[in-house]
Amino acid sequence: MHLPPTDPSNTSPSGAANVPALSTTRDWTCPFCPLLCDDLVVNAHDDATLSVPDTDCPRLADALTCYGASDAQCASSIDGQDANLDDALTHAARMLSNARRPLFGALATDVAGARALYTLAAGCGAILDHLHGDAMSAATLALQDRGSFFTTLSEVRSRADLLVFFGCQPSRRYPRFYARTLEGTEGTRDLVFVGCEPDPAASAFAQARVEAILPDADPYHTLAQWSALSVGREPGALPDNGTGTSETLATLAALQARIAAARYTVFVYEPAALPGPHAALLIEALNRIVKTTNLTARAGCLALGGDDGALTVNQTVTWLSGLPLRTHVSKPGRLAGTAPLDHDPYRYRTSRLLAEGEVDALLWVASFGPHAWPASLDPAVPAVVLGHPALAEAARSRGAATVFIPVATPGIDSGGHLFRVDSSVVMPLAAARGAALPSVEAIATQLAARLHAPDARPAVQEQP
Repeated sequence: MHLPPTDPSNTSPSGAANVPALSTTRDWTCPFCPLLCDDLVVNAHDDATLSVPDTDCPRLADALTCYGASDAQCASSIDGQDANLDDALTHAARMLSNARRPLFGALATDVAGARALYTLAAGCGAILDHLHGDAMSAATLALQDRGSFFTTLSEVRSRADLLVFFGCQPSRRYPRFYARTLEGTEGTRDLVFVGCEPDPAASAFAQARVEAILPDADPYHTLAQWSALSVGREPGALPDNGTGTSETLATLAALQARIAAARYTVFVYEPAALPGPHAALLIEALNRIVKTTNLTARAGCLALGGDDGALTVNQTVTWLSGLPLRTHVSKPGRLAGTAPLDHDPYRYRTSRLLAEGEVDALLWVASFGPHAWPASLDPAVPAVVLGHPALAEAARSRGAATVFIPVATPGIDSGGHLFRVDSSVVMPLAAARGAALPSVEAIATQLAARLHAPDARPAVQEQP
């Protein structure tokens, strides 16, 4: 909903004073983090910049600095030269049609964009992986192997009296986490940080009692011991290796007793903050502790992740194919005996595919910010970039074998839908500005339609 501006003296993120607001959108949903805060007021100014008055989120403020007057005039490009959209689409479709093993990377888009990209992938036999594929795959592996216990932001606000943070400080990546879960609530909350120092932002809330335990402990050793205690092993029955194990066990046993006595415990972790390459084992252990706790009390997990549409795209691809991201979608005319779908979280990792030279084309989708393609991409590999206008110059600089098409950011220049961090709510996005940029859905749909057009097919070489 667009309303008349309430404060004509707003200052735009670019620093220009007294830039009037052309429109104000209330109850706007921010698309730049998976918390999807929907209580914001955003101003669109007549210089095409955007501002959110009194925002307490530096992540949002930084994201808005990437939008300005030049966005609407951003042109497509082919091999470093400006081009009209029709020619760019034709050239991009030819690149994808000629490829034998294309990779669709980054995939920073919304539900509609993901649906259209899946159709395009099925038409050219592409591999699908997200910008945050490592963190997403760790969570997916744990879910596949052991199952997970999820909770929601609403449950945290209304029921949780004990929050256990494992190895993370949420405000570093998600500045409004505590505002979404604690602000305006009553009753004392115990916030226990395990394996890290306390989050400084948590102490700003009067109802929060903050403490940290075992801040320097090895996370794998900690969870192995904690898991044993959670199933009823006595601290004295576990081996003491002489390096402070007995003290660690006593600390964890005391925490487990608090969990058993709590009304509702929420375990909070960030897959991206867990040490690799075996983060899935840590997530499995956390869910094992939660599972055991639920035999006699109530507990759940809240995984903080899914940035840049990662959770949304993973959910959408899973609906459409039955398999999560890091899946290869075969062409309809595949060889006999070839599987139509192949999921492998290791084999289809973007960094590995590029390092081993296993792909011959890249479609890079970055609609939420100017996330550049990996530096390891071979300059000779054709690249189609559906990106934030701020990526235009980098695409032109790459030169040959590169097509760039600027696209709208959902929630800024187009509507859309994203899954919230707790994976239970799909939030609608309203365009705060509305620059004349096509959506990822529109471009992917047109590319799919052109894949098999005569001018997109590889030329047939005459035999001597």
